[in-house]
Amino acid sequence: MKIAYIIVRSLLGALLLFASVSYFFHLMKEPVPSADVKTYMTGISLVHIMSIVKAIELVCGLLFVIGRYNTLAAVVIFPILINIALFNAYLGPSNLPMSIALILADLFVAYYYRNNYKTLFAAK
Repeated sequence: MKIAYIIVRSLLGALLLFASVSYFFHLMKEPVPSADVKTYMTGISLVHIMSIVKAIELVCGLLFVIGRYNTLAAVVIFPILINIALFNAYLGPSNLPMSIALILADLFVAYYYRNNYKTLFAAK
């Protein structure tokens, strides 16, 4: 289980790092967006939220790769991964399998540290 955890954690971190670094340094050529995607991206760019999201992806990716604070990184990145999956489900179904794989990888990391989350769900 530990070897599988290290592989999944490292791949998840590498994918998050690649996505955030390629955003900040414009390493990938952006595809021509459809009308709906263009509307969505225009709304996001008006409030500059994408830079914040990509910075969070960068930090969580680094944490996964170096193997520190993985419990926190799994919780912080989960809402972003859900948003990516919902975006792909409605506006870009061709990328949906990759976003589902990211969610499953994050859930695996969270499952590995399930004992650390017990106090969050303890009834007082």
